Amino acid sequence: MPDKASRRSFLQSMGIGAAAIGLAGKALAEEKPIQGFEAAPKDPNASQGWKPVSDRKLRVGIVGYGVCKFGAAFGFQDHPNVEIVAVSDLFPDRCAELAQVCRCAKTYPSLEELVKDDRIEAVFAATDAPSHAKHVAMILKHGKHAASAVPAVYGSLEDADMLFEAVKTSGLKYMMFETSYFHDSNHAMRELYRAGAFGKLVYSEGEYFHYMPDPIPSYQDWRVGLPPQWYPTHSNAFYVGVTGQSFTEVSCLGMPSITSWLQPQNNRYKNPFGTEIANLRTSEGGMARMAVSWDTPGFGGEMGRIRGQKGTYYEKFEGLAEVPAVKKPPLPPHVDAGGHGGSHGYLMDEFVTAVLTDRKPLVDIAQALNMTVAGIVSHQSAMKGGETLKIPQYKL
Repeated sequence: MPDKASRRSFLQSMGIGAAAIGLAGKALAEEKPIQGFEAAPKDPNASQGWKPVSDRKLRVGIVGYGVCKFGAAFGFQDHPNVEIVAVSDLFPDRCAELAQVCRCAKTYPSLEELVKDDRIEAVFAATDAPSHAKHVAMILKHGKHAASAVPAVYGSLEDADMLFEAVKTSGLKYMMFETSYFHDSNHAMRELYRAGAFGKLVYSEGEYFHYMPDPIPSYQDWRVGLPPQWYPTHSNAFYVGVTGQSFTEVSCLGMPSITSWLQPQNNRYKNPFGTEIANLRTSEGGMARMAVSWDTPGFGGEMGRIRGQKGTYYEKFEGLAEVPAVKKPPLPPHVDAGGHGGSHGYLMDEFVTAVLTDRKPLVDIAQALNMTVAGIVSHQSAMKGGETLKIPQYKL
């Protein structure tokens, strides 16, 4: 939920008076969480069968505690195999709150200072999207494993190539915390796909509908006018996150928005679109439709469905073979599944486990970029009236 200080600053920047701010503050206490951020119901049996993979604690640093409060939202502070060594945020009040929530005494005024701490083995970057590539590269350069919020890069194919090389040459772990991966449906699709229940996928759909009549307050207003397909991973995960494959080419169309802050003259990106729908060819030879929209009220969130040569998944599996029910792995004690469809705790545990066991994390750099870059090229296509464009490929 947006914090009061951020919302107050945003309203003031928009020229709204003190009386209106007071009314907004009252509404703030009553408003729902940001669409899609709602926490999943707690499962009292979520930790049943969990066993630690190591007897040691991974020493973690966390940076970023903005409007979404992602620095603490994924539950590193509650994992029995994690010690939070230090935290950081550019704003002192946010940094202090992050330290309190993470039960950590050591703070740094910036990531640049935090990464110098030799006690830290891994850093989670919950910073602004435009800084993810730069911040992850900095973390890796200082010899630490890295995880970041989405997307891996922000609108830049050059940053994608830079980050891919940085991860490959470092020999360290990187994972993007794509929340769709641990939605119940996406997790079930992935496990069934790995078991051969679908064969090759003929058609996939992914949707990220996040209605924003006003932009969410953000560091340096990076969300204002954000092209929808620059934030594509929540939808693209319903192919890449299921198969581990990629998109090879795209034709994307956008629809101009009636919302003032999404008009091209009102945003730094000169972006005219509040909705962009990408039609993509997959590396299996199939097709996919991936939608991102800020501009359509009603139900929202991260969702998808698939059709394969042997079976389909739309709320449940239907196909040629009988398959067992799929259940998510157990969570460590005291770790909540959390928000975004009950994905937060699972993503954090996956990263921690990958580092402790020295294996590739689920959302590795190749999958992170194959999801992200497809959206960057999709927006390029939309700006060219739907011209079909080739998508760069990343493979480890």
